[in-house]
Amino acid sequence: MRWKEIKNWNWRKIIGMILFITLIVSIVYIVVMLFLSPSGISGTEAYAHVKSDYTLMLIQCVLGLVVMMVPTFIERKWSISIPNYMYVLYFIFLYCAIYLGEVRSFYYLIPHWDTILHAFSGAMLGALGFSLVSILNDTKKLYVQLSPFFVSLFAFCFAVAAGAIWEIYEYTVDSLLSLNMQKYMLENGTPLVGQEALSDTMKDLIVDTISALVISTAGYIVNKNNARKRNRTDFPHRQNDTMDSADEKNTANK
Repeated sequence: MRWKEIKNWNWRKIIGMILFITLIVSIVYIVVMLFLSPSGISGTEAYAHVKSDYTLMLIQCVLGLVVMMVPTFIERKWSISIPNYMYVLYFIFLYCAIYLGEVRSFYYLIPHWDTILHAFSGAMLGALGFSLVSILNDTKKLYVQLSPFFVSLFAFCFAVAAGAIWEIYEYTVDSLLSLNMQKYMLENGTPLVGQEALSDTMKDLIVDTISALVISTAGYIVNKNNARKRNRTDFPHRQNDTMDSADEKNTANK
């Protein structure tokens, strides 16, 4: 099979369907395990998933089904077009965070899995910030013309704010349902104390910020170079327009 044929596939639909089917199958599995799993474990037993673990998995999978539809809702509601590559990145992130991270326990099995995902999400949200400015420029109702610096600043702030909102969501769910999204407990239920209990949240925010800063800086450099190229291309046209205007004035004066 040729690379061009593979490139022409609708990867947005393919990856979206894989994510959708995976989450549905996971929800069925989790509901069954909720009835079969114990409510808790004693200190002498080897660690096994308990009801609270499966409750967290169920919440994440159901939320995943909801949020994967958000970009499509936004497109239809405000008549804007989100790039397909943003859909692909978004679906890959949800698959890695929800299915691999929670259902397959990659957060505990793979070292620094959470850090990797936050670095990915920070970069993805930074790229989305740049895309939002382009989307606004393409709309007929609203036109936004920003310098490369302010576009990059918006992308950076957008990514960091989204990361902060996610941490607020994790704290709220943990507080209401006594779960462990913020990883303030070990996998066996042992609570962390002091700075160790805060380290996961702070590390996530720091990684989000660094990742967003890297993408925003790279985006600024690209936009700045593109602006310079446009100015060089437009300069002869502006010069010709100026000369034409001068000729018209001279002719009128004569």
